[in-house]
Amino acid sequence: MTAAEQSAAASAAAASGSPAASVSPSASGSPSASAAPCGPPSAASRTAREIATQPECWRRAASAAATARGLPLPGERVAVTGCGTSWFMAQAYAALREAAGQGETDAFAASEFPVGRAYDRVVAITRSGTTTEVLELLGAVRGRTATTALTADPGTPVMRAADEVVVLDWADEESVVQTRFATTALALLRAGLEAHGPLPAGVATVAEAAADAETALRRPLPEAPLAATQWTFLGRGWAYGLAQEAALKMREAAGAWTESYPAMEYRHGPLAITAPTRVTWIFGPVPAGLADDVARAGGTLVAEAGLDPLADLIRAQRLAVAVAEARGCDPDRPRNLTRSVILTDRPH
Repeated sequence: MTAAEQSAAASAAAASGSPAASVSPSASGSPSASAAPCGPPSAASRTAREIATQPECWRRAASAAATARGLPLPGERVAVTGCGTSWFMAQAYAALREAAGQGETDAFAASEFPVGRAYDRVVAITRSGTTTEVLELLGAVRGRTATTALTADPGTPVMRAADEVVVLDWADEESVVQTRFATTALALLRAGLEAHGPLPAGVATVAEAAADAETALRRPLPEAPLAATQWTFLGRGWAYGLAQEAALKMREAAGAWTESYPAMEYRHGPLAITAPTRVTWIFGPVPAGLADDVARAGGTLVAEAGLDPLADLIRAQRLAVAVAEARGCDPDRPRNLTRSVILTDRPH
């Protein structure tokens, strides 16, 4: 761990206290009371240390965007793709780019990409650079669509599969659970939008988001999500992709029961599971009346309107680590998961 990582981790720990100590078993059911079988946590979570470096990573991404080759230009028809976390970052960027008026932008899981559809550019996000579905997709559109890949590893096949590659190796991770690489990739793409015009009303610059990220690391987590038995994450516009990612982090790190929806869809069914010991966490502005709906159902609403939604995702990442550790899980080594999905049964 670098000196910067040690310093950031120490500051975050001092401000928030021990995440695992924040959750205590109870008869009503706590994360530890309903724990799924998993391996013991390591003495010091690498995931938590990597989470703490994100403000610095985002600032570096904002600087790197100025010279990065292959970022979408205004007016291009763009599709953004990835798998898992990368797909959710693609969703967030696609919504943000369209809202900024810089061009039609779609987001697809790489395995569900409509290869027959015409685009000016395909942007693939892949931390490992080895994910089978992403590599197959880049091969399928090569020669007829410009392609750009964002990756953390310059020694992997994606370097040859894409026309342009942006390497964010300084944001790579040792943990299987993605945190800083994904948010740094989104920060770079977001900074690319800033370079071509104003962002949508209410959307901060990457520099402002990085400052909010420092606040998100310092601020203690609220008690209700730490003691909850179920979590639902919500967001509107580009923040919906962040809600999807927050839920995935809880599933990956802690094996927790989580869901995610567009905020306005919450009343169309998901409200049925709202109850005491269950938390509804929203990224960005809270739709009118939603807080009252959650309260009437006995649930708890968590909203941090003063933070950039991407910075608020850091709080959700910290929550996932805290719940994992309270359940006796190692957030660095989630059950049934590996750093990259490489399929070996593909036809030749």
